[in-house]
Amino acid sequence: MTKKNDLRGEVLIALLNEISDLAILQEEGWYRIPVTYTPKRWPPKWLAFYQPKSFKDDAYRVRYYGEVADFQICKRRELFPNEFVNPKSELDYYRIQLTSLEERREPILSLRPRRLVFVPTTWEKFSLAEQINDLFDDSPLEDKLWREFKNLQIHAERQWQLKTKQSYYQLDFALFCNQGLLDIETDGDTWHARRERIPLDNQRDNDLQSNDWRVLRFNGQQINELMSTYCLPQIETTINTLGGLDEETMVPSILYPNPHDPAQQRSLFEEADVDYMT
Repeated sequence: MTKKNDLRGEVLIALLNEISDLAILQEEGWYRIPVTYTPKRWPPKWLAFYQPKSFKDDAYRVRYYGEVADFQICKRRELFPNEFVNPKSELDYYRIQLTSLEERREPILSLRPRRLVFVPTTWEKFSLAEQINDLFDDSPLEDKLWREFKNLQIHAERQWQLKTKQSYYQLDFALFCNQGLLDIETDGDTWHARRERIPLDNQRDNDLQSNDWRVLRFNGQQINELMSTYCLPQIETTINTLGGLDEETMVPSILYPNPHDPAQQRSLFEEADVDYMT
């Protein structure tokens, strides 16, 4: 059994794959995660649940959450004793018991339909979040640029999963423009300054560009010291070059450098298929 003062993650947003999984939570108060898919910052103090397209009119949001009481490892056949024997029957799962299942007053919405599996975050971000993009907690540089985007009402998508013929990629920020696609990367100085990262970043950028994505990269110094004089003007110029941000109404909006007259973005739809709970 876990203890309240353990050094562990605060909140884990997890995929609630089917409505039947919500029924288990409501009736029995537990959730399962395959041990082979153990998330980072494990174990969490709180679990919250993202509802995908299987929830239909109540999809693409986080509505329910609960405090973790304890967890144990058990076989799938122990979780589902009435299930027919199958190749997954002997797999190990975490059976995570909640103290109770609670409901947010306002759900955390995904402005664009998307597939999420795990998003580790803090209790503060979870408490204040209005949309899924507010939850990500991987990079202070991303957080700083995200705050600027929100101030300018640029509706970028954070941690956007993209599949090309070559690879899967996770984009720091995806912006969908009327005449193209824009990936914005915040390069941590330590990680991306490594010599071995250079060919990997080049390969990634070339792959994205061959799939109609334009890539902008900003390092820590640029984001921390040159946000208003270099980063934002570069982003605004590129958006305008690509015909403005693509609204849901398909009417392009052009961004102007005047912070008192921001344009808004409505982005397109894309979904990455990731499934682990079946």
